[in-house]
Amino acid sequence: MNSKLQKQLLKRSKAAKIERLGKGVSFLALMLIVLTVFAIIIFVTSKGLSTFFSNHVNVIDFLTGKNWNPNVTNAKGQPEVGALPMITGSFVVTILSALLATPFAIGTAIFMTEISPQRGARILQPVTELLVGIPSVVYGFIGLTVVVPAVRAVFGGSGFGILSGTFVLFVMILPTVTSMSVDALHSVPRYYREAALALGATQWQTIYKVVLRAATPGMLTAIVFGMARAFGEALAVQMVIGNAALLPTSLVSPASTLTSVLTTGIGNTVMGSMQNNALWSLALVLLIMSLIFNLIIRLIGRRGAITK
Repeated sequence: MNSKLQKQLLKRSKAAKIERLGKGVSFLALMLIVLTVFAIIIFVTSKGLSTFFSNHVNVIDFLTGKNWNPNVTNAKGQPEVGALPMITGSFVVTILSALLATPFAIGTAIFMTEISPQRGARILQPVTELLVGIPSVVYGFIGLTVVVPAVRAVFGGSGFGILSGTFVLFVMILPTVTSMSVDALHSVPRYYREAALALGATQWQTIYKVVLRAATPGMLTAIVFGMARAFGEALAVQMVIGNAALLPTSLVSPASTLTSVLTTGIGNTVMGSMQNNALWSLALVLLIMSLIFNLIIRLIGRRGAITK
């Protein structure tokens, strides 16, 4: 009788079995995500390095060359696959859109959290969520029909170029930076504000001297996250930037980005050809920059956690 009771007590309950099953499913899902990420990195890396190992293109020439025409060979007998115009275009559009979006995003976040929390949350929150949900192709069509003609009328030229891409990306990353900035301001403890007001600071002094400084790591994370979104955007930028693989000479001259060249050229090449390998090398540069953006975000978040 004692042995039978002992077996019943040692027998795993139904709840324990369900918990073990849940842990197993969660672990398998986690491993699937990890394997998928590593598979993507390995695949893109192997295809991207083919340009340098199989086609014997010099890495320095690839990163600093100004001519992009994989079908033509230069005096050295190597294909002209200079990626500098696309890299420059991607960075210029990303930095300009982030500089333009940052003050609007921070100002909106301050209004929603500090100036008028109830009205701001009731009016601006749905607008921000709506902007996030709009597909990128819609932004591209709006940019093509509104932004490009406006830039052409005001600044001259064809209207296609860095400036048009900057305006489109500004609208696209604004809700992302705004939402993350709101979260950063909400994370500042309330007693910071109460202590500043108790010492005689005005509301604006409290916001500028206390709240914004305490939320700086979170807002920097929001800005870098918005830059990562802008750097990887393809369709909307492709529709307004002009898609000219030339080193940009002005903000209104047609240019190109890494993503615009990839989207326009990848479907017109044969897998394993020189042209296809060169595009995969651009994808590898894009992947490396995305990893760098994520690393910066993690470093900023870790520094903010240590500061708190």
